[in-house]
Amino acid sequence: MPRPKKIPLRMCVGCRARKDKRELVRVVRTPEHMVLIDPTGKKAGRGAYLCPKLECLQKAAKSRALERALGVQISPEILAELEASLRNED
Repeated sequence: MPRPKKIPLRMCVGCRARKDKRELVRVVRTPEHMVLIDPTGKKAGRGAYLCPKLECLQKAAKSRALERALGVQISPEILAELEASLRNED
């Protein structure tokens, strides 16, 4: 009898809910210290996961959870870019 396939779970840094990795959006800090959304989930760098909702991004920005998870200070311009890309995904 085949073993059931494991589903990788990740935690949203905004609402702290554990969800399937494919349901979340990966935000990555590249080795060049750029912060961007990783739609493939395979880019090199430090990653953090967010629900694809603006509320989670705003919570993570307000509590600085995204900055702690990525280990880099995030400018308001980058947050605006992340917000715009999350709006486009909806």
